[in-house]
Amino acid sequence: MGLTEKFRHLYDVISSQRFLNKEALGGEIPFFISTYKAKEELVVRDAIKSLINKLETSGIPVLEVNLYDLVCDIFESKEMIEKMFRLEKAKSKAKLLKALQSSLNIHEVLMPEIEKRINESNVKVYFLTGIGLVFPYIRSHTVLNNLQNIAKEAPTIMFFPGEYDGHSLRLFGLLKDDNYYRAYNIDKIETKL
Repeated sequence: MGLTEKFRHLYDVISSQRFLNKEALGGEIPFFISTYKAKEELVVRDAIKSLINKLETSGIPVLEVNLYDLVCDIFESKEMIEKMFRLEKAKSKAKLLKALQSSLNIHEVLMPEIEKRINESNVKVYFLTGIGLVFPYIRSHTVLNNLQNIAKEAPTIMFFPGEYDGHSLRLFGLLKDDNYYRAYNIDKIETKL
């Protein structure tokens, strides 16, 4: 399926009332993954923006949580960006990775900030983007595992630069991120929802 067809399909699925009402999930969490090739990143970013505009024009507000932008916002608010640049120049990659992960503690920093954004929004769908940009200091399966406690009010779609077979995530089609069984591959959902 080409990108134009893929995003037409996404619009059709997401804009359906059955999807928005989280029907036919059998009590499962409303998490969905849409995969794409990493080399299509820039085109996909534009397509996501267009999809958001089209959904919002149709009366379906969307909250996009771009993990990279979120990290930058967190570092700016804590005045830590310059510190991270200095660490990058002075330390090894392993020490920088440890500092990034420590500064962005999933339970104390990252999830509370995402939860704050969700609580401040009044939307029908959450989009999770920027996955490849924050690897390896933020792992997609870790975000999904923790997000299920706070993103319950609306369906969540993670745009993933890689592969998802319903059981495991392969970032960039190369790196096995981890097993994750609780999300549906939205690209394979029938549009007659």
